[in-house]
Amino acid sequence: MGIKILQQSKSRKQKAEAYKLFAKASDMGNLKAMEKMADALLFGNFGMQNITAAIQLYESLAKEGSYKAQNALGFLSSCGIGMEYNQAKALIYYTFGSAGGSMISQMILGYRYLSGISVLQNCEVALSHYKKVADYIADKLEKSEGVPVEKVRLTERPENLSSNSEILDWDIYQYYKFLAERGDVQIQVSLGQLHLIGRKGLHQDYYKALYYFLKAAKAGNANAMAFIGQMYLKGNVAAPQNNATAFKYFSMAANKGNAIGLHGLGLLYFYGKGVPVSGQPLALYYLAKMYATGTGVLRSCRTAVELYKGVCELGHWAEKFLTAYFAYKNGDIDSSLVQYALLAEMGYEVAQSNSAFILESKKAKILEKEKMYPMALLLWNRAATQGNAFARVKIGDYHYYGYGTKKDYQTAAMHYSIAANKYHSAQAMFNLAYMYEHGLGIAKDVLLARRLYDMAAQTSPDAHIPVFLALTKLETVHLFRDILFFNQFTMRWKWMKLDNTLGPYWDLFVIGLIVAVLIFLLRNRYL
Repeated sequence: MGIKILQQSKSRKQKAEAYKLFAKASDMGNLKAMEKMADALLFGNFGMQNITAAIQLYESLAKEGSYKAQNALGFLSSCGIGMEYNQAKALIYYTFGSAGGSMISQMILGYRYLSGISVLQNCEVALSHYKKVADYIADKLEKSEGVPVEKVRLTERPENLSSNSEILDWDIYQYYKFLAERGDVQIQVSLGQLHLIGRKGLHQDYYKALYYFLKAAKAGNANAMAFIGQMYLKGNVAAPQNNATAFKYFSMAANKGNAIGLHGLGLLYFYGKGVPVSGQPLALYYLAKMYATGTGVLRSCRTAVELYKGVCELGHWAEKFLTAYFAYKNGDIDSSLVQYALLAEMGYEVAQSNSAFILESKKAKILEKEKMYPMALLLWNRAATQGNAFARVKIGDYHYYGYGTKKDYQTAAMHYSIAANKYHSAQAMFNLAYMYEHGLGIAKDVLLARRLYDMAAQTSPDAHIPVFLALTKLETVHLFRDILFFNQFTMRWKWMKLDNTLGPYWDLFVIGLIVAVLIFLLRNRYL
């Protein structure tokens, strides 16, 4: 009865009534009701979060052979939430869960064998796990039961274009246009999407959409390439239908590992023009089968696994992205963290970043504070491995400041270098420039520092002011050194540390002095 009410419920009141019935049935020993109640206590449905009580229920259920309970206990052991942090025990629970039929356990094991998390990396084993889940998802998709869920990044700035407001403020739109013209690739892609489908009060405009996508694609953005491919595949006034052009852009995006690009290639390989959007995930599934079996293409286990992973991430469990986001928005941090952490365990990169972001804020209460930075670092690492540039910079920050690990300037510089060279991150370029300027973990090189500062400014308009201040400080400091420590007799420069004169924070003193001078000059200018 409770399950029937829950399935038909649209309002919170109806769902709350369903959980009351589950509670009664649970007290009577009904296993399905106990599973529902344990989930509610774990994830905090309707403010019911009680992890200790949830664990007690899961342990009772596990003894009865519940695969859902095995999966939940594996997750809690893996994250150290309410239980001892124990990866070996988590692996055992996941193995039993997958054997019992848990698709979530199968997906978690697939991700672990793909990434080598507490197991030896094994592509073929990962393929086996992911294929079982993908077969299940494909069956649902064929029945049109799968609906894609928007995955909101908590690390995005709050005023960004993915906000929930229905209408985009005109002044903000003009500001975003300005940023797009100045080379902000993320804004270019976002504006392209808004004009492509006509969202947030903007009229659908294919010409503007193509304009912004082409600018972003020229800068190397894979999403923009994929969207251009979609436009040419479907055809419109700005991009007439052209399979060859669509194939070109889809291929460019797919070569960068972009899921939309891979979707597009699947459409071209299997369906051609006129296939509805809902066919894309199925095309991805069949393309994965081709690479897994070597049918029509050279067999590639890694490619097959990545494609199957994309299909698996369309499962109904992705709905937790919505409930996790709204829990976070409503201030229920612990509920949000548990939901994101489970999705992170399943291999969702966005969830890994969001979980790390929440842990880093230290607002959660379900983990001891001393465990938060180490766990956040682990999650940033996993997100970075999946290609998240922001996460790569974060790892550099953690090693630079000693968050959750020992201070290690060399390792910090290495991660900043990867983010700068591979992902063209302006923040990473700036951080690396600072390290070269001061010789932190790497050989001091002022010329290279200047070049990196300039590159940061060229990459992102947001970096212009910080770069200006950094370069002004750099030049001012060197000018001071030249004046104060020039030896007239030997005509050689003597370099001395300003730490002895102005203290360890002399660079902040110089920046403050520069800002004060700028304010003085600007004030006099308008008097």
